[in-house]
Amino acid sequence: MDVLALEGSINTVGYGLAAIGPGIGVALVFAAYIQASARQPESAGFNRTWLVLGFALVEALALFGLVLAFAIGG
Repeated sequence: MDVLALEGSINTVGYGLAAIGPGIGVALVFAAYIQASARQPESAGFNRTWLVLGFALVEALALFGLVLAFAIGG
């Protein structure tokens, strides 16, 4: 038996690695919102719209990756 052999679906490993990108993207979106709100508190309401939009777009990419991992694997 080979020590480096992987059993199961390699798609789940690929998705796990691909989820790092959206995780960093979400962190950057929220960091930008916090920084913008700290610099100009009066624009926090306007910036919240962009926060939700950015979060939704980044998370959509993660969900596309999840669906693709299941579609190829099965």
